[in-house]
Amino acid sequence: MTDRPLPYSTIEPDAKAPTLKRLRQLARVLDKAVVIPGTQVGIGLDPIMGLIPGGGDFLGVMFSSYIVLEAARLGAPQATLGRMVFNIIIDGLVGAVPIIGDFFDFAWTANTNNIKLLEEYLKFPSQRSSADGWFIFGVLAVLLLTAIVLVALPVILLRLLWGIIIGS
Repeated sequence: MTDRPLPYSTIEPDAKAPTLKRLRQLARVLDKAVVIPGTQVGIGLDPIMGLIPGGGDFLGVMFSSYIVLEAARLGAPQATLGRMVFNIIIDGLVGAVPIIGDFFDFAWTANTNNIKLLEEYLKFPSQRSSADGWFIFGVLAVLLLTAIVLVALPVILLRLLWGIIIGS
C-alpha cells in the first residue's frame, strides 16, 4: 500500500520540535513578553496591540490564527483545534470591549493556553486522528470572519454614535 500525500501541508516528524519551539516563543511574545519585576505577571504584545482602536484586536486574532494553522499542520485533531479557536474568539471578542477588554487581554492568555493544548496532543498523538482539510479550512474561515467583525464593529458603532451626535 502506498502512502498518498495529504491534501494540505504537514510537518515532518523531525521538524515538530523546532516548530513547537517557535510557536512557544510566539505565544510568549504575544502573552508574556515582559515580566513585571517582583511578580510572575507578564505583559505581551496582544494586550498592547488591543489598545490600538479598530485594528489591534484584528492583529491579535491574526497572530493567534497562525498558531492554530501550525497546530493543524502538526496533525492536531478537530477537538483540539476547536478549543484553540474558541480561546481565540473569546480573546478577540471580549478584548474588543473598550477598557474592560484590555484588562481581559492582560489576564486571558489564549496563545499560552493554545500551546498547552497543542503540547497535550503531541504527548499522545496516536490516540486522536488529525483534522481533515475541510475542517481546517472552516476553522481558518471562522477566525478570519472574527477578525473582520473586530474591525467592522467599531466602525459601525462609531458611525451610529456620530449619527446620534450630528442628529442625522
